[in-house]
This record gives sequence, structure tokens and C-alpha cells, in this order.
Amino acid sequence: MNKRHFLKALGLGSLALMEPGISIAGNRDEEKKPKAPVRHRIWINPSEKDTDAELKQRYAEYRATGIGVIYFEEDSERHFRAAKSAGMEAHRWFWTMNRNEPELREKHPELFSVNRKGESCADKPPYVGYYRFLCPNQPGTLQYLKSIAEEQVAKDYIDGLHLDYVRFVDVILPVNLWAKYNIDQSKELPEYDFCYCKTCRDKYAAVYGKDPLEMAHPDQSPSWRKFRYDSITNIVRNLSEVAHAKKKPITAAVFPTPEIAKRIVRQDWTNWPLDAVCPMIYHGFYNENVQWIGDAVAEGVNALKGKFPLYAGLFLPDFHGNNDDIRKAIRLAIDNGAAGVSIFGSVNSQLLAILRETAG
Repeated sequence: MNKRHFLKALGLGSLALMEPGISIAGNRDEEKKPKAPVRHRIWINPSEKDTDAELKQRYAEYRATGIGVIYFEEDSERHFRAAKSAGMEAHRWFWTMNRNEPELREKHPELFSVNRKGESCADKPPYVGYYRFLCPNQPGTLQYLKSIAEEQVAKDYIDGLHLDYVRFVDVILPVNLWAKYNIDQSKELPEYDFCYCKTCRDKYAAVYGKDPLEMAHPDQSPSWRKFRYDSITNIVRNLSEVAHAKKKPITAAVFPTPEIAKRIVRQDWTNWPLDAVCPMIYHGFYNENVQWIGDAVAEGVNALKGKFPLYAGLFLPDFHGNNDDIRKAIRLAIDNGAAGVSIFGSVNSQLLAILRETAG
């Protein structure tokens, strides 16, 4: 199931450096004038129904509005090459820890994450049926993910690797979703708290001398939290090495702020070896208004301290067609230090016009 279907299921329906300005030649008597730097990017699930003519026109329009990178959820060589021909970079959008392949579950159920009640994502996924998260500490997990990443970045038409679902299961959902699942997640509940498999517990105990399951309140243990942050960071570090070995950038779609990411999905993304990050600052998920987008960007940019650029992820359905709010959100993101935005949702001519306005 792709990301678009995932968001629908929830009832709601993430470059090495910023590209340099490109000089364009005018008449002999005119000086070369630099174009505005390309700032923006977009998440897309490509459709094989698109004709070559449609792709040529569409991607030319995208590039003209300041979109420099496309994250493609599926591996469609035709779409990748069309985007590249239009002057953009085409990156492979890679579901990382959430792997719903039936064959993998059947052959290697031991790779899947286990909650505090002892239930495995292999046969009892939380929230939705395809929430099949792997355990980052199972040796086979890293081997499996690296093999997929190596296969992808080896392709000449793929310009980079974009990680998604690079985290644990949401121990706490965004507050806007509690009613949908009839859950009060004011505290961490054991059925959504991962991973407590024997491998994770033994690895933690070897350092800290205790089994998390023997703690009275494991959800309150700073060292147990850090262990899980570091477990995901290790996955990212290894996948980063895979991408960089092929001289290709690696990016990630992450939760909106460093604090939220750590608290609800165990992501410590400010310490990952990335080339750029796209926090999913989906304000509607958190019952916030557009102004909060600027706050979230500022928190992320300040925490990164210039390690790599941040592109604010915007979820178009949250704007309910209000173009003034979209324009405001992009300006807030850029004014607070974002290198640009990454868009998820249906693209229309009005959105492209807004992106063009804000690309410089």
C-alpha cells in the first residue's frame, strides 16, 4: 500500500545541497542573469497511465516553478528519466522499517518488531493491516534493507535515496487521529510500544544490566529510549553509506520536529548522516494552524545547526483549498530557515503558481 492510500486509511484523504542557480544566456548585449535557486520538491506515486507527452509537459512545468527534486514512490524508469530530462533530480522513495511483503513475513517472521505485550507486527500489526515494522536490531533486517538500497542506487536513472517510515511504530498517534481509532493515548500503551523482542532486550541488557520488561515503567527510562533512537540511527547510517558509495544523496521524510519525532516514533533525525531532511509538518494532524509550521521549521533548523538543509513537508489536504494559507505556509517555512518545501497532495496550476512565486 502506498503512502497516499495510507493517509486515506487514516481518514485524511518525507539533494545533497541546494541546487546552485543556473545562468541563462540572453542576447549578446545582455549579461547572463542567474535564475532563482531551486527550492522545492514533491512526493509522487507515478502512474503508468501517463503518456510520454504528458510527462514531458508536466515535468517541464514543475521545473519552471522551482521544483528541483521529485521523490518517486514506485520505481518507474520512464517517469524518472522524464523528470531528469526536464532538469530535475529523480529520487527513489524507499519505505524502510515498514515492510509489508507477505513472503518476508512468511520466511522471516523473526525480523518483525514486537510490542511490550509480546505481539509481533508479523501477525498482529497495530492500527492498520500493513503496519508491519521490522526490528532494527535483528541482523537480518539491516542485511535485507541494504540489499534493497544497493539495488536501487545502482540504477543510473535513480539520483538519490529518500527514506520513509524510518522509525518505530507510533507509540502515540497525532492527536487528530485518536478519535478515529477510539484511543486515548495520553500515555504510552504497551500494545503500541515497540520493540521488546529478545534481541533488543538482550542487547540493551548487555550495556545497562537490566531487561526493559522487568522495569516498572520502561516508557519512562531515558536509556531505553536512547537505545531505540540509536537503533534507528544505525540503520540510517548504514543506508547512508550505501547511497554515498554510489555518490548519491540520501534524504528522509521524518516527523515534524525533533521533539515530536523522538517522543512518538523514536526518531533522532538531527543526528542522522543525511544530505537533506523533509519533516512532515502536517499541521492538521496535530490540530494546529498554519502559523505552527513556522515554529516547527525553526525548531528543526535550530537543532540541525547547519548540518544539512531542511525542506518543510506540507500536506495539501490540510489546507482545504485555501491558497492564501498555502502561500503563507511556504513563506513561514522559508522565513524560519527552510531551504524550501516538499509537497504531498494533488498538484494544480494554482499551486504551481504559488511555488513559482516562492522559489526565489
